[in-house]
Amino acid sequence: MRRGPREDAKSDAGGTGAGAEGTLGVAVVGAGYWGPNLVRNFQASEHFRLRWLCDLDEDRAHRVLGGYSTVRATSDYAAVLADPEVQAVAVATPAGTHLEVALAAVRAGKHVLVEKPLAATYADGARLVAEAEDRGLTLMCDHTYCYTPAVGRIRELVHSGELGEIHFVDSVRINLGLVQKDIDVLWDLAPHDLSILDFILPENVEPVAVAAHGADPIGAGRACVSYLTLQLNTGAIAHVHVNWLSPTKVRTTMVGGAKRTLIWDDLNPAQRLTVFDRGVDLAAPQEIGPSERRDMLISYRSGDMVAPALKEKEALRSMVDEFAAAITEGRPALTDGHAGLRVLDILEAASRSLEFRGAVVGLRAGRR
Repeated sequence: MRRGPREDAKSDAGGTGAGAEGTLGVAVVGAGYWGPNLVRNFQASEHFRLRWLCDLDEDRAHRVLGGYSTVRATSDYAAVLADPEVQAVAVATPAGTHLEVALAAVRAGKHVLVEKPLAATYADGARLVAEAEDRGLTLMCDHTYCYTPAVGRIRELVHSGELGEIHFVDSVRINLGLVQKDIDVLWDLAPHDLSILDFILPENVEPVAVAAHGADPIGAGRACVSYLTLQLNTGAIAHVHVNWLSPTKVRTTMVGGAKRTLIWDDLNPAQRLTVFDRGVDLAAPQEIGPSERRDMLISYRSGDMVAPALKEKEALRSMVDEFAAAITEGRPALTDGHAGLRVLDILEAASRSLEFRGAVVGLRAGRR
């Protein structure tokens, strides 16, 4: 199975515990960059009732909520966890604090949503996943791009077999971006592309090794440009290019299959997805021998191009809906803790590869 097992029992403190109006009480922890987006979407959701916004800077939390909000702002995380009306906690704090904040919520019997990456290390993420499973609680990773209409459609096309066997995936995420102080471009941008790759690949296809190259041409003390090459267990290849130094912004993903190839251009709202019935076919005469394989015939297929229609919906709204459904239905979320672990596995292996100038580093066996 792709996702790990989950116990049916629910904690007395949290459980699925919907409120009297059928909504789930939720608290957001972290009022910085991402927290306000979560606040807005939880407040707009019919499945949740936002009860708390917690931040070390209580004034900042009050500013996010505004002067007329009935949501309580606090810097006292213990008070949030002690509230029996809170069934779920959304963590939007720096990655280095994810384990501490999320683990406290799980131990208080709360379902937990964690901003990407799941944790600062694979070991921390595995500890968090194990605690949530032991207590029968939902642990979900906020891999937001997986909930965009475009990525949802890509997943459908891949899983239905419409593209055929996957031959390659190529992803580019570059811009003139903020050079982070504590992480390199790999850990900053690649989690998006790696979570998308994990989300769209069929059940029997997975990365088995990674090689990474990076450069720091401006002397920032960390890689500002990086290229990742992933070997898949089928012999296919996936490539990710992330870059803080590009003067132009590019957000494209190409998924090449035996039957069709699609291109996702996230910066083109008029035509985000394009599917091409074009490619290369390998034909061979019947009764071919080993010595004749070099004479196989290559033919080029040039068919139609189709731009599938997409329903517009904010990705975070869909993510919040999935969090609620996973809790109430007692099932793993589409981007559960194990999905977060698979991304961390690749990131850590890629970092090791960078240290050894692009050496191929194997990934953990049995990832799905």
